[in-house]
Amino acid sequence: MDDDIRPVTEFRAKTAELIDQVRETGRPVVLTERGKSAAVLLSVAAYEQLLEELDLLRDIRLAEAQIERGEVVPHREAIRQIRARIKR
Repeated sequence: MDDDIRPVTEFRAKTAELIDQVRETGRPVVLTERGKSAAVLLSVAAYEQLLEELDLLRDIRLAEAQIERGEVVPHREAIRQIRARIKR
């Protein structure tokens, strides 16, 4: 875990090495400045995964709010609407 926390000054000096480390391990690297966390270096795959999960959570939150407001469609009606769209 200590390999995953590095000062920004080391990142400046060893950027390519730290990027390789993130790619190889799949773990993020926390960059610190004056002993406090300042940024996180992630692989593109990990970043995209986070974005996908965030989108899914937002969709769930939206769906829950719609349910609370009574904005629901019965299952059979939803299937009918989907089939009608597919036939177009």
